[in-house]
Amino acid sequence: MSAIDFKEFHWMVSMINSIDAGLVVLDTEYVVESWNGFMFHHSNIHASDAKGRTIFDIFPNLDKAWFMRKVEAVKTIQNQSFITWEQKPYIFPFKNYRPITGTVEHMYQNVTILPLPSLTGSIDQICLIIYDVTDIASNRQALQKANAKLEKLSKTDPLTQLDNRSALENNLDLAKKHYSLAQKISSLIMIDIDHFKHINDTHGHPAGDAILEQLSQIISQAISEKDSVARYGGEEFAIIVNQKTNEEANQFADKIRLQIESTQFTFQDKQINVTISFGIAQIGTDNWLESADKALYEAKRQGRNQGVIFESMPD
Repeated sequence: MSAIDFKEFHWMVSMINSIDAGLVVLDTEYVVESWNGFMFHHSNIHASDAKGRTIFDIFPNLDKAWFMRKVEAVKTIQNQSFITWEQKPYIFPFKNYRPITGTVEHMYQNVTILPLPSLTGSIDQICLIIYDVTDIASNRQALQKANAKLEKLSKTDPLTQLDNRSALENNLDLAKKHYSLAQKISSLIMIDIDHFKHINDTHGHPAGDAILEQLSQIISQAISEKDSVARYGGEEFAIIVNQKTNEEANQFADKIRLQIESTQFTFQDKQINVTISFGIAQIGTDNWLESADKALYEAKRQGRNQGVIFESMPD
């Protein structure tokens, strides 16, 4: 090798070891032939210790079947392939030492797999280039979490932590779509606390808020995962019970009514008796929400602490 060639080789090696990306060359048996400074810095395995060992020996937890499929595909099509952190957060379990994203345990990685053709055109080596994208990934995840939190807040009643009216409307539309496409039955239960104004006037609005919170917990614990409950407004609640007819929904709602009637609600050591009225309408009824609300007010007109099914209402 001439002096010029040696100098060129020297700075190329120096550059490869200094770049802020991992570089690994594997032969056809997945044995390491090249291992740069980035890999040494993050694995604590020196190039001299890595060379001659398979990548699976160095990283025993690497998904061998998955990794081999990726590499063999690159060799077959003789074109580079990319693995992003969204597909797989990391290939190599390097610890994350970045101060800004210190709460993240492992380095997020994007990986490029490159075929290295020989002079004859055969693919005898594969090059892996590993990029540290921890900051990008963490920032994006933080933004996604923040957006998800804002989305949840926009659909949540701040006092009771139930769905709000906007979320209820979405759930009603979803139930209607399921009914239209697959004839899936749902029933809507509208609930109202009896004489709630009297509770507020007698014990104060903080007591009224406490009643709303306690009653919300009772309803939330009573419904199944496939059902939903929302605070419709004031002291009125709406429950969508899926796969229940009017009669089944009536039995379900009456159990809640009896439980609330027998519960001693408390506020600042005061015990407050609470009862509810409810109205029910089955999906397919014209003006579904309005029909359930009409049944609710019929229950209140008949004396409260009871329920009425819309189809059973007097003309």
